[in-house]
Amino acid sequence: MEQLAVSINETARALGLGRTSIYAMISDGRLDAFKLGRRTLVKMESIRRLVAAQD
Repeated sequence: MEQLAVSINETARALGLGRTSIYAMISDGRLDAFKLGRRTLVKMESIRRLVAAQD
């Protein structure tokens, strides 16, 4: 089964960016994230949209 959301660290690794950049993208609306307990997870669909918009 495909992952629907990933951690901040996994998002940073996938995009080749730092954690601070990922949090900035969440804050300005470029990435969709949500809290699950104490963890912040980023929706895979928003990561795909971000990458596709760069083409």
